[in-house]
Amino acid sequence: MSIRLRLTAWYSGILAAVLIFWGVVIYAFVYFNTYQEVEQQLKSKSARITDQIGVNPLSQTLDLDPFTESQLQEAQIYIQLWDYQSQSGKISGNMEKVRIQFPVLKTNEILEKRGISKIYVNGTPFLVNQQPLSLQGTNEIRGLLQVGANVSSQERLLEALLNILVFGWLVAMALAITSGLILARKSMRPLVNVIDAANQIQSGDDLSVRIQYTGPKDEIGRLIETVNNMLERTELSFRGLEETNAAQRRFVSDASHELRTPLTTIRGNVDFLKKLWDQEGNDRPNLDEETVKEMSLEAIEDMADEGKRMSRLISDMLSLARADTGQKIELNPIPLQILVQEVARRAHFLDHHAEWRVGDLSILNGIYVNGSKDYLQQMLFIFIENAFKYTPDGSVTLDAILYKGQVGLRISDTGIGMDKDEVPFIFDRFYRADESRGATPGIGLGLSIAKWIIEEHMGSVEVVTRRGEGTTFIIWMPVVFAPPIE
Repeated sequence: MSIRLRLTAWYSGILAAVLIFWGVVIYAFVYFNTYQEVEQQLKSKSARITDQIGVNPLSQTLDLDPFTESQLQEAQIYIQLWDYQSQSGKISGNMEKVRIQFPVLKTNEILEKRGISKIYVNGTPFLVNQQPLSLQGTNEIRGLLQVGANVSSQERLLEALLNILVFGWLVAMALAITSGLILARKSMRPLVNVIDAANQIQSGDDLSVRIQYTGPKDEIGRLIETVNNMLERTELSFRGLEETNAAQRRFVSDASHELRTPLTTIRGNVDFLKKLWDQEGNDRPNLDEETVKEMSLEAIEDMADEGKRMSRLISDMLSLARADTGQKIELNPIPLQILVQEVARRAHFLDHHAEWRVGDLSILNGIYVNGSKDYLQQMLFIFIENAFKYTPDGSVTLDAILYKGQVGLRISDTGIGMDKDEVPFIFDRFYRADESRGATPGIGLGLSIAKWIIEEHMGSVEVVTRRGEGTTFIIWMPVVFAPPIE
């Protein structure tokens, strides 16, 4: 059974019990008050008749004249006196007119049925007070006094009341069940929307489904808000997972492509050397030994270069794999001036055509950063090599700036630059500007590694570039101030 039906059943059951209880109370109250007055009147009449009959009523003739016949008829009081000894009785004039007679109790029944009781005579209900009569000074029952009243109107009143209560109960229950179902359905509609949304998400791939609710912020409202927040987080997580999977597929595809090129070169050179040095083969070219030696050295150099390229690629991929697994870099206080000066000195030996310029680094005196010397050097070399790579002529400059508790290491070049719409993608793995693909050596992993190192050092990177005018990278890191270096 659904919650809606259970709620309706509980609500209707409680309402039915309450209505029955109050119906019984109302009926009992009306019943008691309706018959109480008649009972009191019958008892009063019985006492008056007993007093007026006298001490020994059965020794003389019963005279009903003192009771005022008109009052008896008006009050609808019916009197019957029965003598067990003579087996004869007398009735009031109004009983003679309607030709009715109360059933006479047997002597052994009088004590059990004495008092007020309801008697039906020819289908007409009467409330009768039955009182035994005895001789003075004895307990022998000689007669029976029955004083009754027609209670047809009271019976009709009670029957009408009972019908009204029963009919009202049925109508109230019908309305209660109908309204309960409607209200329960309306109240449960938001939960049905929750189920529909969950089923829609389960059966499809649309995680943007949200539950529309305009009602008050009650328990159901808070539940729907919680479910919507959960769906939003699920959607964000799913999108993040999709982006991660897409990036992983792209990474595997690009890595396979980058690895296939040097492997193809190495295999080609190996096959070439095999043919070149195969003394018995028919495919061996007819060359002199000096030419064979020269060609062999060129093939070996090509293979060595491709091996170095594969080594760098694998090293870079291992660095990114560490980043993906959440590996943390151990950070220690590092004197920044010494580190940057060493990088600037070693950068002279990098392969470059642009002029290498080192600005004033004295501003770094006494400034420490929490970091790793090896990773910081690797990060700086990545930016410097990248600047050399895309600056065929002109200059590349390294200097430093301070601003609000942060140190900025600035690498500027006057190279080819790039468009602003390319900036958000330059730190993606294997990404290179379209104009530079194939024209400039590289595999597009350096800046991704550099960004990971910067983030691990709680820093950030700022990029300023313009097509044809060069690019400037500013690496910002929080600093730790220490005593100046002596």
